[in-house]
Amino acid sequence: MRSIISRITGLSASWQSLPPTLRGIVYMSVSTVCFTTLHAMVRHISDELHPFQLAFFRSIFGLLVFLPVLLRHGVEPFKTKRLSVHFLRGGLNIIAMLAFFYALSISPIARVTALGFSAPIFTAFLSFFILGERFKLHRWSAILMGFVGALIILRPGIIPLDLGSFLVLLSAFMWGITMIVIKVLARTDSSMTITCYMGLLLAAFSLVPAIWVWRTPQFETWFWLIAIGVVGTLAQLTIVQALKEGETTVVLPFDFLKMIWATMFGYWLFSETVDLWTWIGAAIIIGSGIYVAYRERLARLQA
Repeated sequence: MRSIISRITGLSASWQSLPPTLRGIVYMSVSTVCFTTLHAMVRHISDELHPFQLAFFRSIFGLLVFLPVLLRHGVEPFKTKRLSVHFLRGGLNIIAMLAFFYALSISPIARVTALGFSAPIFTAFLSFFILGERFKLHRWSAILMGFVGALIILRPGIIPLDLGSFLVLLSAFMWGITMIVIKVLARTDSSMTITCYMGLLLAAFSLVPAIWVWRTPQFETWFWLIAIGVVGTLAQLTIVQALKEGETTVVLPFDFLKMIWATMFGYWLFSETVDLWTWIGAAIIIGSGIYVAYRERLARLQA
C-alpha cells in the first residue's frame, strides 16, 4: 500500500513540475475525448430514449458529482444576490443542451461538432450588443469569417438545411449568450457558486421536458446514463482546468481534436462520413475563435 501511495505521490509531483501551458494542453486534449465520447453515447442511447430524457439524466448524474462539495460546504455555495441571473443562465443553458442533444440524435456527429465550434463566435458578436464592448475592424473580420465557416458547412441553396443543423446553431447561439451571462455573474459570485447553481438548475429545468417524453430505461441502459453524467461532468471540469492552467490562445487550438474524434467515432460506430467542406468550415470557425481569443488577450494586456 505504501509503495502505491508513494508512486501516486511521485506522479503527482511530476505532473505539477510540468509547465502550466503543457498541463493546459493535456487537460484540453482530455476534454475533447470526453466531450466526443459523451456525444457518441448520446447518439447511441437516443435510439432507445428521447434526447430530452438523456439531457435530464446527464444533469442529474452530473449533479451527483458535486455532492461531496455540497456536503462539505453546506448552503454556502448557494449564497448569492443575483438569483434571477442564475435562473436566466440556467434557462439559456437548458435550451442549448436540449437543442444540442436532439441534434446529435438526428445528424452526423462530426457535422454537429463542426457547427458547435461557432459558439465563441456568437459570444464575441453578442458581447458588442449586450456588454457594450468596443470592437475594431480585425475583430469584426474574425467574427465574419466565423460565420462564413458556418455557411461553408451548411451550404444553403446547395444542400437542404436540415433540422439538426438549425438546432446546433440554436444551441451555439444560446451558449453564446450563456457565456456572456457567466461573465456578468463572475463579477460578484465565485466559480463554485456559479457551478453549483448550474448543476441544480439544469437538473430541475430538464425534468419538465423529460417527463413529457418519459420512458423507463432498461436495466443495462442505466449504466450508459450514469456514464453520460460522469463523462459529461469530467469534460466540463477538464476544459475549465485547461483554460485555468494555460493561455487560451495556446490551448484553444487543441479543441479542434474534437473534430478528429467525432469523425472517427461517426465512421466506426455509425458509418457516417464527413465531406471536405465540413472540415474546411470547421477549421475556419475555430481559427476565427482563436483569433478573437488572441485579440481579447492583447486587449487585457494593454488595459
